[in-house]
Amino acid sequence: MSFYDIYARYKNFDFPGFFAGVREDDVRAALAKDRLREKDFLTLLAPAAETLLETMARKAHRLTVQNFGKVIFLFTPLYLSDYCDNQCTYCGFNVKNTFARKKLTEAELAAEAKEIASRDMRHILILTGESRKESPPAYIKSCLTVLKRYFSSIALEIYPLDREEYRDLIHAGVDGLTIYQEVYDENVYDAIHLAGPKKNYPYRLDAPERGCQAGMRTVTIGPLLGLADWRKEAFFAGIHADYLQNTYWDVEIGLSFPRFRPHLGNFQPQGIVSDKNFVQILLASRMFLPRAGFTVSTRECAALRDHILPLGVTKMSAGSSTEVGGRLSGQEGVGQFEISDHRTVQEMKEDLLKMGYQPIFKDWQMVAEET
Repeated sequence: MSFYDIYARYKNFDFPGFFAGVREDDVRAALAKDRLREKDFLTLLAPAAETLLETMARKAHRLTVQNFGKVIFLFTPLYLSDYCDNQCTYCGFNVKNTFARKKLTEAELAAEAKEIASRDMRHILILTGESRKESPPAYIKSCLTVLKRYFSSIALEIYPLDREEYRDLIHAGVDGLTIYQEVYDENVYDAIHLAGPKKNYPYRLDAPERGCQAGMRTVTIGPLLGLADWRKEAFFAGIHADYLQNTYWDVEIGLSFPRFRPHLGNFQPQGIVSDKNFVQILLASRMFLPRAGFTVSTRECAALRDHILPLGVTKMSAGSSTEVGGRLSGQEGVGQFEISDHRTVQEMKEDLLKMGYQPIFKDWQMVAEET
């Protein structure tokens, strides 16, 4: 069994009919439960729940403090390469977009890593465009040799790998995996991924599970909000995380709900996911998954990130750049998307402390294998 079997149960579900039948009393009944089932989760995503967001917020805050305390784990992304083989309509790295592509050399990577580490960051997320030719596992493995000198935790956000490839990179120093399905709606997925290996929906859908099987310490998943109906997408992401938690109890499963941001190209999202919609997703997901970590990236502006901090957030990016070598180049390059929160790491730290939260720069240390 894989998550696709669960997805298939709901693939043709009458979501509009279900939402139309949800009343405020149904939402209150779901809120009164200690453990939500799938239909309870869907109830909290319904339009009828919008009138009870304050009640939901109080419970979400209580659950978050109960399970995580008032701490926020900080990490930063580092782009190794922007070469890509995919033709994804919504992404600045689209193979059809014309710009000067780049891949970091070992010396450039070391300089970028040293600069990031000088800001006290010890958890890093390494990213590439999805090109096996330009950024093969062997290249990523060589980068890990450099990065391990500077960081205590290294996570991947790259193209999907086979289980043994994940295992090989874990042995080389990786302990976390982030991989977005982008969109769970299979028909929309096919329509917006025009060409390239990413068009293989099942292979991508099963990648988080292969990461769990390989021995990842943490696995984070989610949709890119704006590509399809947000209520359905949030639901599928939630039950996907629930499946992984129940199947791989020793892996820390996390969720992230990035919203579409401007990029190189003229793609327009299917619909705007408002701040209110975003908050509802966060609250409903926290109550369905009280033990899951929730990441909010610099796609969101500083004011919103600060405002939603008590509602379920456990991890935030800081000092971000979506350009390859962007921290040291001193030039305007082409990033994967535009960021909204431009605070420095020090500014993030100070703001978190002012709000009564403890910023955590290191909660994990890789242990070198004996030779």
